[in-house]
Amino acid sequence: MSRDFLSELGRRPLVFDGATGTMLQRFGLKPGGCPDELSLKDPDLVKRVHKAYASAEADVLSTNTFGANAEKLKEYGLESRLREINVAAARAAREVAGGERFVAGDIGPTGRFIEPVGDLDFDRAVAVFREQAVALKEGGADLIIIETMMDIKEMRAAIIGSRASGLPVVATMTFDETMRTVLGTSPEAFAIMASALGVAAIGANCSLGIEGIYNAVAAMSRVTSIPLIAQPNAGLPVLKDGATVFPGTPGDMAAYVPKLVEAGVRALGGCCGTTPEHIQEMGAAFRRSKPVSRSRSLGFTALASRTSHTLFGGAFTPIIVGERINPTGRKALALEIKEGKTAGIRNETRTQALAGAHCLDVNVGVPGMDEAPSMRRAVFAVNENSSLPIVIDSSNPLAIEAGLKTVDGKPLINSISGEEKKLQTIMPLAKEYGAALLALTLDDKGIPETAEERFNVAELIVNRAAAIGIKAEDIVIDCLAMTVSAAPKSALETLKAIRMVKERLGVSTILGVSNISFGLPGREVINAAFLTMAIEAGLDAAIINPMNKAMMDAYHASCVLINRDARAERYIKRYQAMTPVGGDASKAAPAASVETGIEARLRKAIIEGDEENIVNLVEEALGGGYDPMKISNDCLIPGLEEVGRLFSSNRYYLPQVMLSADTMKRAFGRLKGEFKDKKGKPLGKVLLATVEGDIHDIGKNIVATLLENHGFEVIDLGKNVSAERIIEEAVKQKVDVVGLSALMTTTVMEMDKIIKLLKERGIKAATIVGGAVVTPEFSKNIGADEFGGDAMAAIDKIKRLVKGEGV
Repeated sequence: MSRDFLSELGRRPLVFDGATGTMLQRFGLKPGGCPDELSLKDPDLVKRVHKAYASAEADVLSTNTFGANAEKLKEYGLESRLREINVAAARAAREVAGGERFVAGDIGPTGRFIEPVGDLDFDRAVAVFREQAVALKEGGADLIIIETMMDIKEMRAAIIGSRASGLPVVATMTFDETMRTVLGTSPEAFAIMASALGVAAIGANCSLGIEGIYNAVAAMSRVTSIPLIAQPNAGLPVLKDGATVFPGTPGDMAAYVPKLVEAGVRALGGCCGTTPEHIQEMGAAFRRSKPVSRSRSLGFTALASRTSHTLFGGAFTPIIVGERINPTGRKALALEIKEGKTAGIRNETRTQALAGAHCLDVNVGVPGMDEAPSMRRAVFAVNENSSLPIVIDSSNPLAIEAGLKTVDGKPLINSISGEEKKLQTIMPLAKEYGAALLALTLDDKGIPETAEERFNVAELIVNRAAAIGIKAEDIVIDCLAMTVSAAPKSALETLKAIRMVKERLGVSTILGVSNISFGLPGREVINAAFLTMAIEAGLDAAIINPMNKAMMDAYHASCVLINRDARAERYIKRYQAMTPVGGDASKAAPAASVETGIEARLRKAIIEGDEENIVNLVEEALGGGYDPMKISNDCLIPGLEEVGRLFSSNRYYLPQVMLSADTMKRAFGRLKGEFKDKKGKPLGKVLLATVEGDIHDIGKNIVATLLENHGFEVIDLGKNVSAERIIEEAVKQKVDVVGLSALMTTTVMEMDKIIKLLKERGIKAATIVGGAVVTPEFSKNIGADEFGGDAMAAIDKIKRLVKGEGV
């Protein structure tokens, strides 16, 4: 067999192994300690697992290194042995694999969120993953597999870091039944981001059974052309005879394999609960199935944020890029950027999104300013206030790179051109960070006058991009709208160039429309007419002000006329939203409601996560004679409750929830000194802990933060906490609720043990349990009072438990 993983993946379906933890348990491993250290302490046990999967005819054996990164090993005081552990693990797998099988260096999450959701720096995250990937290569790995990621930004860092090894990278994220990660990322957004970074295959693993994994990879297949990998759990775990059991049988899972193949799956393995028996049967069914032929080119451009994606070009409807986040000619915004503030950027973000923009251009170029930190702040602000993909607008490579490190998904860089300097400096940044490129049809000679000359520049850029591995679908050509008052024929040349680019290169096109009317009266009339003509010529994206009614009217009407708005549904929906009951649409325009009272503005600040201004608003309320308790109870807490409702309706995701929680914390920090004797009692006292043997605590930490902001007193014992200490603290602190978390199948039964001890000792505290492997059925079977579910649901359930409603 060739040791070239990419060649083999293209030639035939490849079968990965199944769950390492499940097999280690089967072979007698007890909970506790660092599982990754086994490659040093008991390499024969690890090799026994590899041999079992080799005997089951797995083509790829994964190293026992899921938690062997510096951040995770630090929990055990083993970070100094990182290289040793990873090299030993890879060598153990290599010894069993020989020359007949591939070795995949297994990389998992750090257990920390990257800024701004958490406190881990992006560059630090990249370095962490680079260090582990390089060690795995040294030990003999043929490829890197990144598994069970929940944070799209951490996945970006992991892919970028792992590529430093020079090995092919396979990347999988974990999704729940709603087809979202914990932080709200969809399979499509992940697929778009990872594909742009040049991975060998993408897919889904863990959290779901085979049907759920199918739904995730099927969604990915619609937005990417690269191979897919599926690694399902053996169903969702249940409690049987005092043990955690995964109900999916080898036969049941093998029967579902043909559907995975139809979705484009080229690599198949297993996650929690899968065994050599599963891999044997699933692999046999996989090899019998005929692979689906998939196109190497998408034919459209895809951009993504953390929680959404935008497709344009090809047969898709043209899109609007909001142009308002730009300080040019706007003194107030320029001054704000100079002062390091973002209120105006946040407001422009929300209003443009509401007005119908599909992406947002971010430009912070102010003379005399260091643009890189300004870009970083601006991208954070846009990420936090909109789900739309971002266009990073700068000519400064340092500012562009700062934006690329800060953005969540796959952005568009505005811009590159045929100028040699830009080709050499900015194009490699797009390749490194997985961005699309807006390409201006000008070169070192200037702006060509004719359509043919502009086409030649476009063709040059597409070819130069292809030479470094950037696909044509990630090049978006701007044929340049020149001022028609100075060059009367320029509009016709631009339209001709657009047609040539679409017909001969087949790539997406974009245009900054308003340049066309400079120096003329009634500019929006010219702009709107030109936009309509450009869309008919093949324009795929227009950079305009989405709050300009004339331009948006022209856009929506054009989409109907070129048959890119099926049954005129979007046009009709917009018209209905603009028309007062019994009124005329021409007399109404979409507008966001404006809340001016201090109580409303305080609530709004919490809902929107306005950390920058919340303390000033609290000061204003206090200065106006508001009682601190009224500020808390009537303004802040209702704002956080509204965030909970938005989260429950899938309009907000965890990053927005955490931002609102941090904003609430700042407000309470200012109010703390004002409460004095007025402060009421906490809603209740809650003890939280991750059970013994388990070092995963992200979910628990989120719940702790939200509980504190909802008025609870929280005793957080941390992770890897013994049952006796939990019992001891529950008695000592006289808590109302004990919350237990576990992520691993090897530790989940600690919950059963703790709940039994609480009952045996007559401790009246209610119990709530949660974690990736915990289900409502499992919660009920071990006698917990509540199943936590997502973070916001857990808060509501704890409130009911404290009131005695849930027990």
